[in-house]
Amino acid sequence: MALDPKDQILAGSERVDKTFSFNTQDPTQPAQWWFQNTEEGLGLFVVFYTLACRWNRCLGCNLPSMSSLEKVHFKDIIEQVDAVFAIPEIRGKLGEIDKVILSNNGSMLDEITFPSTALFHLMVQLNCLLPKMNSVCLETRPEYVDWDELALLDRLLKERESDCHMELAIGFEAFDETIRNEVFVKGLSLPVFEKLLERMRPYGYGLKCYFMQKPVPSMSEEEAIDDIKAAIDYLSSSSDKFGVPINMHLNPTYAAKGTPLASSFQKGEYTPPQLESVAKAAASAKGKGLSLFIGLFDEGLAVPGGSFIRPGDKALVARLDEFNKTQNFDLLEEYA
Repeated sequence: MALDPKDQILAGSERVDKTFSFNTQDPTQPAQWWFQNTEEGLGLFVVFYTLACRWNRCLGCNLPSMSSLEKVHFKDIIEQVDAVFAIPEIRGKLGEIDKVILSNNGSMLDEITFPSTALFHLMVQLNCLLPKMNSVCLETRPEYVDWDELALLDRLLKERESDCHMELAIGFEAFDETIRNEVFVKGLSLPVFEKLLERMRPYGYGLKCYFMQKPVPSMSEEEAIDDIKAAIDYLSSSSDKFGVPINMHLNPTYAAKGTPLASSFQKGEYTPPQLESVAKAAASAKGKGLSLFIGLFDEGLAVPGGSFIRPGDKALVARLDEFNKTQNFDLLEEYA
């Protein structure tokens, strides 16, 4: 018998000893939003407040702490959508936004957490309000991606007055199989990943893969770099094989509040990666068949001192931000 969604979420926390609590807020308001620079232009990142990720087992992830332990009604999520576009800072840039990244800190295509009615309303509003949007990205776990949703999203985007492509985003986290699934407890196998690529290919969608550099205490700085390099080679060959454009979103790992990784950090057993190591790993993507974006935001979820940005990193942060906008690997040349 399948577990109730709430029981699923709590079982995930118990399995990997997560100690964070869940968020209680106005269900008609989004959890977070921000602007960011992307290769496509001005990006708007929106995180909706919904039922938490039902997997909730990934070792270093405390994103569910920003979500609800109770189901959020689709009518409330629709109000969140409308609230986003009523925010003055966003409303003033509706004609300038090139890319929209949509998240609920879990799976936007899991209809239990983000009901289909709310998803349809969201896509309609994007079509109506963002005339310049050329790319929309939906975060999800692969198991929630089905043919019906892919076909519907494809039809909706084709009805726009301007061209716009769809990108799905999944958490891959680490390339090493043992670290990814046995240590980090991601629950993602390479056959499942490749099946997703096969499913996406007919629609011409792109795929964003989130990776975490140095996601577990057992990895050294050099091992973490090598893991990202191996991932870049695999993603590049997979893109060629399946004909799906792939973007690696490389996140330096931070010690997230209420996770076992934070406990390891506080015991002196874990140190977040050096930003120079992240630049070194990213530089290896030069000439490969994928694009790369480097995450530079811990969303305010790191424990004190547990971020990957340290004193003296300001100039490198600016350089990496410029790389995100331009994909100019010359900016990373000294780290190659």
